Parts: sequence; structure tokens; C-alpha cells
Amino acid sequence: MNTLRRLIRPEQLRELGLLLIIALAVWLFGTQIDNYYTPRTFTRISTSVAIIAVVAIGQTLVVLTRNIDLSVGSIVGFTAYFVGTELARNNDMLPIVAVLLAVGFGALLGAVNGGLVAYGRVPAIIVTLGTLAIYRGLLIQYSDAKTVTTASLPEWIVTLPQVNAFSAGQVDVRLMVMVAVVLVLIFQMAITFLPFGRRLYAIGSNPDAARMAGLPSRRLVFMAFVLSGALSGVGGFMFLARFGTVTVVAAQGLELQVVAAVVVGGVNIFGGSGTMIGALLGAVLIGTLEQSLTRMRINEFWKDALLGVFILLAVAIDALVLNRLRKLWARSEMTVIAAPEASASAAALSAKGGSHAS
Repeated sequence: MNTLRRLIRPEQLRELGLLLIIALAVWLFGTQIDNYYTPRTFTRISTSVAIIAVVAIGQTLVVLTRNIDLSVGSIVGFTAYFVGTELARNNDMLPIVAVLLAVGFGALLGAVNGGLVAYGRVPAIIVTLGTLAIYRGLLIQYSDAKTVTTASLPEWIVTLPQVNAFSAGQVDVRLMVMVAVVLVLIFQMAITFLPFGRRLYAIGSNPDAARMAGLPSRRLVFMAFVLSGALSGVGGFMFLARFGTVTVVAAQGLELQVVAAVVVGGVNIFGGSGTMIGALLGAVLIGTLEQSLTRMRINEFWKDALLGVFILLAVAIDALVLNRLRKLWARSEMTVIAAPEASASAAALSAKGGSHAS
């Protein structure tokens, strides 16, 4: 039992449970929707998941530091419109330039959030709630009531959503989906093995202790928000490629889906624990629900209400179940560590008693 506890962490149990919920949801929707188990359904859901997952990576970095970024939807929408406008003006722009433009613009908006939170010491929920509205207002002002349309964009970005990374039988895995998966794996490796990632966990677990230990907490929090903005910029580029037509309400409400994906995926809203893999699984669940409920023609308000229920359930599970599991695992580890020490002490006493007897 102790060996099992050392090999499996509470967070992994959460991720296994999430996989079962996803499988159950897919089975349930398959019984309610005609022709649900088709390659087209997979393509539609996976493309939607890709955008949520990419933005959720940045949100995870922020949440690990015991903060939150509510402005990601506005950053995605603003970036999609801004890059779309520039591409419409210059159809000869290289794809890499467009991607870098999206990343840089998103990082700039994220830096505003990070500067106010890290150096201005304003609570993240207040800052990002404000910038959610400010960025959307700036987008309305910038757009001048115009719409970016597919007809004005270069051919390469219009056809990008149909580009396949590979095919497995009749199932096509789109390039954008593979980009999202690769980004998840890269950032999972980063938070697991790089000092930057471990420090984010330390800040979220105990900000005061991290500061006393000499960690550059402000700079790390600032960088988390910058990366969140940059990844939201990538999400904005993907949003532009997927839909082509972009208005001032683009990606409105996406922040709720992203926060739901992160929290449902097991990233502790109070910071200090969580994985990118969990956030990806959360994005898969949210994307599956969103697309499937749309096909069932469920009212948008009910979909948002369902996301809210998932957020509340995830927080409750973290507070009631996972915290107890973590304490149980911690006690078992202490017992395992203490056992060899007790054996060593007993051996020392035995040797000491033997020497006295001789």
C-alpha cells in the first residue's frame, strides 16, 4: 500500500477520474445525438478544445501563483481582430510574422496585467476584471464598427484549419490540435523540471515563505501573466484561423470556459498544485460539453450555468476530497521515512548494548 501511495499522487487520481467523466459524457451524448460517433464530431470538438487548451496553459501558470486572469477572453478577441486587420491590409505577410505579431500583442496586454498585480500589488481578480472590460472597450474603439471577414484574409490562413498533422483511418488530426498538444507537453515539462516552474509552485503554496527564501516572487508573477497574455495571443491567432470572420464580440465568454477547464482539470484555485495535463483534460471535457450541447440546441445561458456548476464542484472536490488525500499521502510518506530511522536507532541501541555486555 505504501509503495502504491509513493507511485500515485492525489492529482493523478483526479486526472484518472476526469478521464472516466469524459468517457461517460461521450457515451451519454452518443445516446442523445444522431451520428455522434463520426470523424466530423471529433474534428469539431478537437478544434474547439485546441483554443481552450492553449489559453488554459497560460491560465494554469497564473493560477499556480495563487492569482487568476479573467481578461484572457478579451485578449484572445482583441488579438484575433488586430492580427486579422493587419493581415487584411497586407496579404503578403508571412505566417511566422503573423504568429509573432499575435504572441507579442498578447504578451503586451499580459504585461499590463502582470505589472499591476506584481508591482502595483493590486489583487489579480480586480486587475483582470478591469482589463477584461478595458481591452474589450479598446477593441470596440479600434474596430470602428468594422468586421474582419474571410474574403479579406490571405488564402493560407483561411485554409489553415483544414491542414492535417496526420490521419488515423478516417479520423483527421488537425495541425492546430497538434500545436496545442505540443505546447501542453512543453509547458508540462517546464513546470516539472525547470526552476521557473518549481518556483511558481512554491509561490502558490506559501507566498510569504517563498519571499523569505529569496525567490523573486514579483518577477515570477509578472512573467506568469506575460506568458498568459502571449498564449492568449496564440489562442487569438487560432481563433482568427478557425472562424475567419471576427467581430468586436469575438471570444466573449471564453474566460469562463478557460477557468472552468483549469479548475476542473485539478489546478488548485488557491495555488501551489496542478498540472498542464490536467488542464488539457479539463479543456477536453469543457470543449466536449460546449460542442455537444450546441448540437443539442441547448440555450447558451444553460451552457454557462453548467460551466459554473462544474467550477463549484471542482473547488468543492479540491477542498473536501483532495486536501484529505494529500494529508493521507503526506502521513504515509512520513511513516515510510520514519521507519528506516527507527530501525537504524534500534540497531544502534542493540550494538551499544552488546558492547556494554562484552
